[in-house]
Amino acid sequence: MANIRLIRRRIKGIQSTAKITRAMEMIATLKMKRAQERGLAGRPYSDKITQVLADLAALSRGTEALHPLLQSRPVSKIAVVHITPDRGLCGGLNANINRQTASLILGQSVPVSLITIGRKGLEFMRRYGRDIRAEFTRLGDKPSLLDTLPISRIVIDDYTDGVVDQVYLVYAQFVSIMVQKPIMKQILPVEPAEIPQAQNVDYIYEPGPAAVLGELLPRFVEMQVYHAILESIASEQSARMVAMRNASDNANELIEDLSLMYNKARQESITRELLDITGGAAALA
Repeated sequence: MANIRLIRRRIKGIQSTAKITRAMEMIATLKMKRAQERGLAGRPYSDKITQVLADLAALSRGTEALHPLLQSRPVSKIAVVHITPDRGLCGGLNANINRQTASLILGQSVPVSLITIGRKGLEFMRRYGRDIRAEFTRLGDKPSLLDTLPISRIVIDDYTDGVVDQVYLVYAQFVSIMVQKPIMKQILPVEPAEIPQAQNVDYIYEPGPAAVLGELLPRFVEMQVYHAILESIASEQSARMVAMRNASDNANELIEDLSLMYNKARQESITRELLDITGGAAALA
C-alpha cells in the first residue's frame, strides 16, 4: 500500500504541475501575439529608413566630411548590446543568445564591453567576469521607444566620443513560432546598404542631404536598438509558449504511465488480499 500511496502522490503533484504549465502556455500565447504584431509592424519602417539612409549616404559621399556615426577607424575596443529575456522557462533561447555573444567575445583580440538588456544575459556575463558598461532590466513586455532611448544614447555617445570603435547587437530574431534565430549585427559604424536599381528613387531633400542625414543617423541607431528589443520579446514569448506546451505534453504522458503503474500495483494488492482470504478459508475448512 505504501507503493500505491507514493504513486498516487506523484500523480497529484504532476497534475498540479501540468495545470501550471498549461496556464503559462496560455499567457505566453496571448503575449506572443501582441509582441509579434508590434515586432512585425516595425519591420516596414526599418526597411524604409534603411533605404532612405542608403540614398542619403550615396548623395552625401564626397561632398562633405563624413558624419561621426559613419566614420570607420582602427578597432581598439568593441561594445556589444546583449539582449536577453528577464526570465527563464523559454527553452534554449537564453543559452543560444549567450553562446552567440560569448563566441563573439572569444573571437576578438581587443577588449569587449557589454551593455546588457535583460537579467538572464546580465547574470551570465557577471558569472564569467565580463566588462559590463551598463545594464538594463525590467523593460516589460511592451516597452516604448522612450524606454529604450537611454540605451541608444549610451551607444551613440560612446562611439562619438571614441570610447568604442565598433558596436554590435546580439538578440533573438523572431522567424516563426517554432524558430527564433540568434542574430549578431553591427550597428556602428553605420554601413549604408546598397540600393537595388529598381528601388532607386530620386528624392528631393530639404535643407539638403547632409543635414537630413545628420538628423536621421541617430534616429536610425535608436530604431535598430528598439526593433531588436521588440524582436527579442516576440521570440521570448514564442519560445516560452512552445516550452510550456512541451512541458504539459510530457506531464500528461508521465501521468498516463504512472496511472498504469498505479492500476497494476492496485490490482496486485487486491489479488494478494484475495489469495490471503482464500488461503485462510481453506485452512479453516
